[in-house]
Amino acid sequence: MISLYPFLNNIRFYTFNIWTPLKSNIMELYAILLYLCLFISCKSENDSEQKESIDEYELVWEDEFEYSGKLDTTKWGHEYGFQRNKELQFYTDNIKNVRVENGFLILEAHKEKIKNPLFKNVESEKWQENQEFANYSSASITTENLANWTYGKIEVKAKLPKGVGVWPAIWMLGKNCKDIGWPECGEIDIMEHVGFNKDSIFGTVHTKAFNHTIGTEVGKPVFIANPYVDFHTYAIEWTSENIDFIVDGKVYHNFQNTNKTTDEWPFDQPFHLKLNIAIGGSWGGQQGIDDYIFPQQMVVDYVRVYQKK
Repeated sequence: MISLYPFLNNIRFYTFNIWTPLKSNIMELYAILLYLCLFISCKSENDSEQKESIDEYELVWEDEFEYSGKLDTTKWGHEYGFQRNKELQFYTDNIKNVRVENGFLILEAHKEKIKNPLFKNVESEKWQENQEFANYSSASITTENLANWTYGKIEVKAKLPKGVGVWPAIWMLGKNCKDIGWPECGEIDIMEHVGFNKDSIFGTVHTKAFNHTIGTEVGKPVFIANPYVDFHTYAIEWTSENIDFIVDGKVYHNFQNTNKTTDEWPFDQPFHLKLNIAIGGSWGGQQGIDDYIFPQQMVVDYVRVYQKK
């Protein structure tokens, strides 16, 4: 709020030539009123633009987690076992690892020993088969085979796990990934966090031309205060021309469809959503794992998908 007191206080009474100080203060008051009118006008225009941006979308899919216990299996499926990136967690659908309670989705990682049913021998070339036991359990949920979307705004409100070794993610894969493989199918990382990089998250795309295996992935980090204590919204706005990466309503990264090739832009097709907590692995484990931090949770308030009307 702008106070007029300093200006009003300058008005004095004189026994002669009173017009000069009064004229000066009237001009100052006029300038302030003009500024306030311009400020209100600009704010109204900004509010109108923001409303138009919201109004152009409609909600097409959501989970507000207004239930308790197991996940809604009409919306979510589970991943199991060792999955990718030489991560050390064993994914399960156990209630201790994934559940809904008090209006929130809980993904929870534990330090515990779990027998690997795929184990063959320690000399197997497949890393999923050369470990007799896993030392961590966690959860990964997906809309694969249940819901896929082409373009739109995908938004998740969440609180992140904390500690060296955790690697939570909110991300998307092309529906055709099992047919043509990764990275050709495309990947959109709405939010990734690695525990050794405190108070920051990354938004990234992976394609045949741009991916971490050849050091060309296109991404950007952003600082977030207290992502382990406070809820934040993580989102993308995705069109045929670009993908905006957004935290708490603010765009911090943009990827554009510059050359119109599928090697660079495989994003004109349906994608499904995944939420998970990984432990260790090729990125999350680069500085080891602090075994004293467990259990750790990613707490999700809601997941919403909007598309243009």
